[in-house]
Amino acid sequence: MGTDTSEGAAATTWTARFKELPLPLRVLFVTSFVNRAGMFVFPLLAVYLVRSKDLGTAEAGLLISVGSTGLLVGSLLSGPLCDLRGRRPALVAALALNALGYLGLGTLDGPPWTYALLLFVALVGMGMFGPAANTLIADLATPEQRPFAYTVSYIGNNLGMGIGPLLGGLAAAYSYHLMFAGNIAVGVLCAVVIRIWVPRDDRTGAVRPKAAGRGGSVRLGGVHGHVLWLVLASFFYVAPLIGLEYALPLAVTTELNASAGLVGVVYTVNSVVVVGLGLQLEKRIARYRTRSLLLVAGALWALGLAVLDFGFSLAAVLASTVVWTLGEIIASVVVPTYIADHVDEHRVGRFMALNGFVLGLARLVVPFGLGLIWQHQGARPVLHTMLVTPLLGIAVFAVLRIRSAAKSEPAPVTPVSPAAPGPADAVHSGA
Repeated sequence: MGTDTSEGAAATTWTARFKELPLPLRVLFVTSFVNRAGMFVFPLLAVYLVRSKDLGTAEAGLLISVGSTGLLVGSLLSGPLCDLRGRRPALVAALALNALGYLGLGTLDGPPWTYALLLFVALVGMGMFGPAANTLIADLATPEQRPFAYTVSYIGNNLGMGIGPLLGGLAAAYSYHLMFAGNIAVGVLCAVVIRIWVPRDDRTGAVRPKAAGRGGSVRLGGVHGHVLWLVLASFFYVAPLIGLEYALPLAVTTELNASAGLVGVVYTVNSVVVVGLGLQLEKRIARYRTRSLLLVAGALWALGLAVLDFGFSLAAVLASTVVWTLGEIIASVVVPTYIADHVDEHRVGRFMALNGFVLGLARLVVPFGLGLIWQHQGARPVLHTMLVTPLLGIAVFAVLRIRSAAKSEPAPVTPVSPAAPGPADAVHSGA
């Protein structure tokens, strides 16, 4: 009885904390989840190009690789667009580009290069959305709310990505046109919701006053340097995740001769750990310094990959997933929180974009690099390489200059009153 009461109180606490977040952030989290769940096309794109457009598997892979450079370009564009035009325009533009690219991809017939171009446009939008969303969280959440806000965002995105391929597969089984239409409709709906409920902010003139501890000395070449290096060093914790996406399905089916269905089980375990333990970890994150958290994240990544490397079996695959997912959660919350806490307001968007760029870069270089290793040396050196990566990250974060957060309330986003008042005009401070 006492346990039930305690659990109920904990649930009430999380619910209350969510309700305390500014309304635009709650709207953002819901739309981000819906948008992720509506990403029907990307997981099934190779199948669509091969079966519907009659391309060869190698040709389809090449076109997807070329089109995926849009993720990098979108990440780079997101920061300047956020800082110059505003967070809401960046979010809406991201969804619009994604819908436009997929509309062309699903309806137009042309030479193969046109598919790469249309995919590039769609993925520019996809690459823009995440950094813009993280920047809006930095704007509207207080420093005390940021770890919780980034955790909720991370959990929602993971849930959406778990549901999306399932729904997309059901839609594609009926019609590829339905798959594309569903993706586009969800994106347009989310853009409309964001346009209505997220406040418009003015980024073309003066920016809000700098928070205490983040004064005029905060520049990319000065105090901002420690943020730059921390974001770049996070590559060591992103690379193993992308490496697992590439290598694990191959290793399970070739080295273990197991069914590809086990890969789906791994993603299920990952989602269960993220949902079940994400908020519990966030509750403890505030108690520790950033360096300690990043070192623990690296240790969990290394331990999980060591289990996979030295005891490669079906049981090891599942056990390692539980361990490395904990490291993934910590790093995914700590890095954007550190950016929000230490970067001057009018540069936050650019650093969030850099964070997205690191992920996009890993998606391009890691599969190629591990593929070369696998081709010339086999599967085991691939697992060894993935294990070494977080160990390098631990070494870098152990010596990197990392600062304590300045505890200060962010000023509200400066609104621009539209001609017709609406819900977007109510800017919430986050208190």
